[in-house]
Amino acid sequence: MGERRIGVAVDFSAGSRAALKWTVDNVARQGDFLILVVVRPEENYEQGEMQLWGVTGSPLIPVVEFSDANVMKKYKVNPDPETLDIASTAAKQKEITVVMKIYWGDAREKIIEAIDKVPLSLLVIGNRGLGKLKRVIMGSVSNFVVNNASCPVTVVKNNADQES
Repeated sequence: MGERRIGVAVDFSAGSRAALKWTVDNVARQGDFLILVVVRPEENYEQGEMQLWGVTGSPLIPVVEFSDANVMKKYKVNPDPETLDIASTAAKQKEITVVMKIYWGDAREKIIEAIDKVPLSLLVIGNRGLGKLKRVIMGSVSNFVVNNASCPVTVVKNNADQES
């Protein structure tokens, strides 16, 4: 089999941790690339690499680097310890390559961009468990991605997060 590039949309919430854990337990296998796709709100950068990354997204950041708080400060991303633990343990135990790719802008658009540009073989995304009213008003990122992605998408429900 060729190399698989499995994306997991990560926002460091309980829902995205559930999606990451599910992916590691059920999908990832030796030799795979696991790409944590992180989307941050858009910011204005005056100069340098951050201005370039605003358009293309960050370079692929290896798990060793994204576990370093000083490296993440540069990207204005603050990964939670549990997500870092799941990622680094998976890299060692499953013998997979784990990297992070950070985008800035609208989560819906940037996740679709990651699918097409990385490109991803598969995307796993968590579900925030918005109630019906909030979902109608705010729209669901996972729903948008499922309907617009060019690769298979799995939505992992996080029952602990559900609200009515």
